[in-house]
Amino acid sequence: MTRPNDCSWGAFSDEAPWVLSEDKLAWANDATQIRINVRREVPDLTTPRRIPPLGRLFYVVCVLGKAVLPWLVRKKLKRFATPNESNAAISLSLRKAVETLGPTYIKLGQIISSGEGLFPGELVEEFKRCRDQVPAEPFDTVQLTIEQDLGCRLNDVFLHIDTTPLAAASIAQVHAATLTTGESVVVKVQRPNIGKLVRKDLRVMAWLAPFLIGRIKIAALANPPALVELFAETIVEELDFRMEASNMVDVSRMLHRLNQTGYIVPRPHPSLVSRRILVMERLYGFNFDDVDGMKAAGLDTEAIIRTGMIAFMEGAMIEGIFHGDLHGGNLFVLSDGRTALLDFGIVGRLSPTRRVAFLRMLLGATTNDVKGQVEALRDLGALPLDVDVAQVISDLRLDQQTIDPTSLSGEELVKEVQRIVKALLGYGASMPKELMLYVKNMVFLDGAISRLAPDLDILAEVANISMLFAERHGEQIGRDLGINAQSIELNLDSVKAGFGLDSSVNRLTYRELQQRRELINKRMRDHVRK
Repeated sequence: MTRPNDCSWGAFSDEAPWVLSEDKLAWANDATQIRINVRREVPDLTTPRRIPPLGRLFYVVCVLGKAVLPWLVRKKLKRFATPNESNAAISLSLRKAVETLGPTYIKLGQIISSGEGLFPGELVEEFKRCRDQVPAEPFDTVQLTIEQDLGCRLNDVFLHIDTTPLAAASIAQVHAATLTTGESVVVKVQRPNIGKLVRKDLRVMAWLAPFLIGRIKIAALANPPALVELFAETIVEELDFRMEASNMVDVSRMLHRLNQTGYIVPRPHPSLVSRRILVMERLYGFNFDDVDGMKAAGLDTEAIIRTGMIAFMEGAMIEGIFHGDLHGGNLFVLSDGRTALLDFGIVGRLSPTRRVAFLRMLLGATTNDVKGQVEALRDLGALPLDVDVAQVISDLRLDQQTIDPTSLSGEELVKEVQRIVKALLGYGASMPKELMLYVKNMVFLDGAISRLAPDLDILAEVANISMLFAERHGEQIGRDLGINAQSIELNLDSVKAGFGLDSSVNRLTYRELQQRRELINKRMRDHVRK
């Protein structure tokens, strides 16, 4: 069977409902200017004004106050038996407040919910409930939005459209449909007036954020103003679906350039895309969490997760672009073992300088280049540009022999974490958008390994991926870093040290890694309870 012509430049399905032409996408030119406008708008939205939107501010303050004040009183009266109980209480209160405040705050909760390891565990677990609890808009509203944006009647475009959505999220909802020309599609429809509400909420958040510094521990290295700025950068990009369609095409090009045949992107329709409407090819497959279903179909789940790790790292380090919001609902596995990526509202885009910094950071982790890693973090924006790199290395004790954390007591572990966090905050460390998205995705892949490939040998995979990168991209890596690619050598002892392992350890399965983590967490929890 002849493959569609657009498969010669993009990672698309073999059975095309329509064929995309790179230079004939009605919305593509608009998307470039929209992205520029968004980047200009964000600083204005996140700069606290002397007078914020007062009506919305009053409502938000009342809802948050009702959630936080009872917790503060209980904490002051020492009514919580443990810090964990206190964290669980405030997390529950904040989740209920977020649901009351509506789509913008629910979206914030969804972003936090995928930040395991970056935010307190209780907050992450509570906010996971925000993912599927957004009520759908009535279909009459959906129909009106479609007809207004496409400029025609619903039945002029669709032979059929399901009135019950496949999914409803904070920004939009998705309906299955059939075009009048017979193709099965998915229609993403934005909620009415969401753009105005988001911008108003961002101004309120920006005004409130400075007052929350040091009062509510949202995250160790992301203070409230920084969190609002990061949130604004991501959510404003999602408010125009022409930009999302452009992201789909750009990621598809990137996957094709990298010869990543294990991933595909659904085709956006060449003309049925507007600010609030996105019509795309419908694909079918296994839910990413359906391990039993995939194995019953004869699919190699280890190969699936391995392909994901390689594609994600290659996209960031070699091409400077990656899907910015990986989670179980945004990808599924086709019957042939390929993975389909969905929902491109958030995409990480690295400038040439930051892409090289990413490359240096990850390469340094496998070659024992501590100085290179810290310099890369500085160049990524995680540390101030004038930071004393040597002093950071000394203060964080990165130049000392790694201690196996499982050999430490709970008290020693807590003190070590506090020491590191205090040192980083003292240097003005922060979490830039691209790094935050990358780490969030790594956290997702970490959890995916636990489900799809728990017996995967992590050390062997690091060695194999390093060898693959050297074979595929050695020359480019050498040019980018200004070094002889032949001189790059994997230092497995450095990799082992990153996991807190002795150099004599030769194998580490993900299951064993999880056991180590659980032991460390248990010791820290037991110490905090004392």
